Amino acid sequence: MGEMLEMFRPDQYVRSVCDIDLIALKRDGYKAMMLDLDNTLLPWASSQVPESSRNWIESAKELGMRLCIVSNTHNPRRLSAVAKELGVASVFKALKPRPQGFEQGLKILGCVPENTVVVGDQLLTDILGGNWACMYTILVKPMHPKEFIGTRLSRLVERWIWSRLSATGAHGTNCVANKSEKRDTK
Repeated sequence: MGEMLEMFRPDQYVRSVCDIDLIALKRDGYKAMMLDLDNTLLPWASSQVPESSRNWIESAKELGMRLCIVSNTHNPRRLSAVAKELGVASVFKALKPRPQGFEQGLKILGCVPENTVVVGDQLLTDILGGNWACMYTILVKPMHPKEFIGTRLSRLVERWIWSRLSATGAHGTNCVANKSEKRDTK
């Protein structure tokens, strides 16, 4: 059971995307990022990108990072409008944690998993999917308490998983096997 839970452990845990050290990621060889949309870059169901997220995206682009929003949203017009506004690519109906959306994102970004970071607010979709794909994963706190009903239900499971992960090690340090798997192939 412990090994299975490790698939939900992020490599990093931060309060918001703005707390992600882009320079350190670039220095460590990461070239691309797949970003979740709702409650990661902007509040759920909103189309208003906060200035802080907008500035962070611009900083990432200035460093030469390739960016793609990979979202489970079923509203492609909203996602497309936000992505266009931010000047980044996007994948909708990604079906995270399944690999299809991540694979599509990698094709769009022209990158490989070993050089790609997944950023999101959910253990069951963003972190699990990113870890399965051998990408570096960063969990952010949800921006806002308002969420899709399915997400609210999955948060109950996530709280249980998070409590078990807390009991077995520090947050933000993925299991040794996952780290070496990701880093050895760079």
